[in-house]
Amino acid sequence: MGPLPRERLHELFAKVDAFFARASARHGARMACHTGCSDCCRRRFSVTSIEADALRDAVAALPEADRSALAARARAGDPGVCPALDGEGRCAVYAARPLICRTHGLPIRFAPSGGRALPVVDACPKNFVGEDLPSIEASSILDQTTLSTVLAALDMAHADASGRPRGERIAITAVLSGEA
Repeated sequence: MGPLPRERLHELFAKVDAFFARASARHGARMACHTGCSDCCRRRFSVTSIEADALRDAVAALPEADRSALAARARAGDPGVCPALDGEGRCAVYAARPLICRTHGLPIRFAPSGGRALPVVDACPKNFVGEDLPSIEASSILDQTTLSTVLAALDMAHADASGRPRGERIAITAVLSGEA
C-alpha cells in the first residue's frame, strides 16, 4: 500500500513551500512577502476536508491557552480576517496552513471562471509592481489548475478512506473554533 492521502498532502505542501522559496530567491525584492505581512489573511476561506483534518491536528498540538485564544478569535473575530492571524500578524497554525495560504504572493496561472477565456497570471498586488506578470518566466509561475486537481484527488481519497462526502468544503473559522 502506498502513502496515505495525508502523507501525500504533506508532500504537496513541501513542494509548494519549496516552489515559493525558489521564486522568492529568484525574484528577491520583487516579492514583498515577509513574516508579519498579513494582507492575504484579510479574508475568510474554506478548506478541503483533508486540509481541515491537518488543521485540527495542528490546533490540538497547541498549548491549551493558544487553543483557547484561537477558538475565541474564530468565534468572535472580525469576519474579514482569518482567525488564525494573531495580534502580531502571524499565523497560529503556519506549519499546517492550507494550500491557498501557501500560494499567496506567488504568480499564479489560472483559468477565469466560465472556462472559455485564456488562462491569466495574477499575484499579490504588492509583488511584481509595475511588471507584466505573463512575462515572468514560466518556472516561477504556479499553475492553479494542476494544483487544484492534485488537491482534489487527495481530498477524494481522504474522503473515501474516512467515509465522508467527496468535495466537502469546511469554513476555516469552524475548524479553528472547534465547531467542525
